[in-house]
Amino acid sequence: MSKKQFAIIGMGRFGSSVARSLNQMGYEVLAIDSSEQKTQEVVNFVTHAVSADSTDEEALKALGIRNFDVVVVAIGQDIQSSILTTLILKDLGVPKIIVKAQNELHGKVLNKIGADKVIYPERDMGLRVAHHLISPNILDYIDLSDDYSIVEMKAAKQMIGKNLMQLNIRAKFGCNVMAIKSHGTMNISPYAEDMIKQDDVLVIVGRNQDLQKMEVAYAEE
Repeated sequence: MSKKQFAIIGMGRFGSSVARSLNQMGYEVLAIDSSEQKTQEVVNFVTHAVSADSTDEEALKALGIRNFDVVVVAIGQDIQSSILTTLILKDLGVPKIIVKAQNELHGKVLNKIGADKVIYPERDMGLRVAHHLISPNILDYIDLSDDYSIVEMKAAKQMIGKNLMQLNIRAKFGCNVMAIKSHGTMNISPYAEDMIKQDDVLVIVGRNQDLQKMEVAYAEE
């Protein structure tokens, strides 16, 4: 299965953080900003960086934007451009559109015009958003340090009906299952024989690079 391709529109602090995180995880990233200077600043840590006006439908068509699996609209203060860009992307048939909102009202408008997901950067930092993008099973992501994190991961299809020993997450990825949430109850320090059921949530701790490998493995199988 080929890896997802991402386009990020708007290279402010948030957009460049998402772009950098996805690039570090090994994904193809197209960075777009109306400012030539901002695209130059990110050129070394994305696959392609292009200066273009995202409210110009022809410019987006020329970039082949509809061929990207996910487009993140991370435009800064200009709410009008954010809305117009989202409308154009929807019209062009982009499969998944994720848009940064300035406030609740902006978010409501984005939801109404067809954004698949609306994010509020104060609550969702770029790295966390990057993890949500590569693995839809990741529900939450908590940084413990520069190297270690905890993820809450919805049980992937290929986990269901297997116990922790069979999944062998520790041996495969070097990560530890700390707990299993099952229909509102929390099983702390689960046993190797504990079975994973539909809708279970696994709380997993590990080094960031190991967690990323695990996320990608379960996202793409």
